[in-house]
Amino acid sequence: MVVSTLTTTTFSSCFPFPKCIPAHLKSSGGHPRTLCCSSGDEDLNGLINVSSMSESERRGGAQMVKSSDGELPAKNSEIWQLFKEARQNILYLDKQRALAIEELNKAISEKNSLLEKIEELELEKQAMDRKDQASICWQLLLRIDSMVLTGMINSEEVSKMRRLVMDHKVSIVDAFTDILQKKDAEVLAELRQFSYRSKKNGFHIVHICTEMAPIASFGAVASFVTGLSQALQRKGHLVEVILPKYGSMNLNEVQGLREIEVEYYSYFNGQLHGNKIWTGVVRGIGVTFIQPLYYSSFFNREKAHGYSDDFERFMYFSRASLDYIVKSGKKPDVLHIHNWQTALIGPLFWDIFVQQGLEGSRILFSCHDIHAQSLVQPEKLALCGLDPARLHRPDRLQDSSNTHLANPMKGGIVYSNKVVIMSSTHSKGRIIHSSSHGLETTLNMHKEKLLVAPCGFDSSAWDPEKDKILPENYSADDMKGKAVCKIALQKKMGLAENSSFITVGCFLSDLSDLSDVDTENLRAIVQNATKMGVQFIFMMTGEVTSRHKGLESLQVKIEDANVRFINRHDETLSHLIFGGSDIILCHSLHDPILQVPLKALRYGSAPIAITTNNDNGFRHFPDHDNETTKLAMFINSTFGYLSFRQALDEINNNPSEWNHKVFDAMTKDFSWDAECCDIHISAYTAIKSL
Repeated sequence: MVVSTLTTTTFSSCFPFPKCIPAHLKSSGGHPRTLCCSSGDEDLNGLINVSSMSESERRGGAQMVKSSDGELPAKNSEIWQLFKEARQNILYLDKQRALAIEELNKAISEKNSLLEKIEELELEKQAMDRKDQASICWQLLLRIDSMVLTGMINSEEVSKMRRLVMDHKVSIVDAFTDILQKKDAEVLAELRQFSYRSKKNGFHIVHICTEMAPIASFGAVASFVTGLSQALQRKGHLVEVILPKYGSMNLNEVQGLREIEVEYYSYFNGQLHGNKIWTGVVRGIGVTFIQPLYYSSFFNREKAHGYSDDFERFMYFSRASLDYIVKSGKKPDVLHIHNWQTALIGPLFWDIFVQQGLEGSRILFSCHDIHAQSLVQPEKLALCGLDPARLHRPDRLQDSSNTHLANPMKGGIVYSNKVVIMSSTHSKGRIIHSSSHGLETTLNMHKEKLLVAPCGFDSSAWDPEKDKILPENYSADDMKGKAVCKIALQKKMGLAENSSFITVGCFLSDLSDLSDVDTENLRAIVQNATKMGVQFIFMMTGEVTSRHKGLESLQVKIEDANVRFINRHDETLSHLIFGGSDIILCHSLHDPILQVPLKALRYGSAPIAITTNNDNGFRHFPDHDNETTKLAMFINSTFGYLSFRQALDEINNNPSEWNHKVFDAMTKDFSWDAECCDIHISAYTAIKSL
């Protein structure tokens, strides 16, 4: 019987048999020989001694096989049994190894997930600790306010105590964690145990305004006050806010709301009138609410503004705020006032209050909407104690166009130490000469104290690297997640799913802000773009009312398989729209309320402005004035000059240049903590040196 050499598929590789091997299979040295075996079925076709068999041994082996036909089947059977056992062992070990690797990978994945969760929880804990710290500090400061109003401490001591809280936040927080359970006398006794050691570090800023997010959001001032105040406090400054107590206010967002059990009086229309004071903490910021008693109807209304007596209402509030500051013994570095509603604080401060313990304070006036001006009969200025004859002059409050009327916003400009005009796109020169709305002469006269600042946005809530709403996070260094977001957005909206399709998002707050020409251009541009496969998603950001009939009309005019309308605001979906869009159409690149252009830049979605243009596109014209903000310079040099058609052409024909601009925008910091905050700190510093 001749045993043929194996030539079929080799099983695994040469291997030593670990089990007992018969002596006749051992080498002369007594060690088992290494065998390599191959077989196409369950029968043994042959064995080859690979490791040590010489040519002579192979010849001798062949002769042995021929001469020992009787012994060969038994030997082969024994060898084959060993081989099968070895193969089973190897298969078992391979299976165990695969299972071990799978378990290891699973353990590594679970470990990474656990580490990420721990890091996330640690960040949340740090954020809560900071929030709790700010909340406790502000609750303590507001308790100090109530003490001075009730006569427990004098204005000199209260000033030292406020500074003590500001300069020793950590130790103060440790000592006063249960402040809400303590009586004023107990709090005062413990405060007096602290020594006033450190010098003054940051500024003490008091915003006197008529709105604040999220408790009273009506316009641009609301998000500005909250965003800037938080940014300033992160940089070591003490910021508080004074607001009217509106009947429609969302008090659920106020932490530790309490009424101070004392009435204080303010002057209005020739008499002193009582007010209630409420205090609380909003987003880590101390807030004081003023509630008139005699004029209780001033702020207990369905809306915050839009009434025929708005001037009287906000003039009352402005005077009451200053009376409260003096009564409480506060000595802020800066009184920060906003728009025409609190602009009269400027002349009130310099004509009446500066000599009442506020000699060290200064006024900064922020103008968020220079177009919104309230003109009044000059005689009404006397309601809050001002002298109409003294103020109704061309260089003071007299309106330049309607000379028989007084202009409170003009008074805010004239009587403030610094004026900041909020604009994300315009330069100082353009504002003075082209966008002053009748105040060009006044702005030009006071241009040395005029600054321009951009808006900001909340980067903690709007960041594609950390946004928990997105299906996959991404950054300028790793954009794979943006394609995932686009597919998720397309799927959510029932659009064709393809990451190479250009997707455009558009947030509409009020179509009444768009002219008929702009609305028609919007329809035309969408219809032209959808023919090229461009997808559009429109979302309303405000309440849809009868004023928004233009939305229904627009929806009918541009009905298309590539267009979707969302007739309500959806916060979760808005994150996905920013994450999945290549372009965000904006009513304006200056959007102080929603900050859509700034969020678009951060999410790698190019903001393109909607303006009337002869080529049926959307275009914003750049401003080359030297006195402009970094944001304005950047946005005007990247996307501001592009029409929608030009943007599509660049995406299709010059993708490398387009991507470079998108990536560059994502790395810029345009949050409240950046340029906006820096400009205001610079302004505070400048006016304190006056």
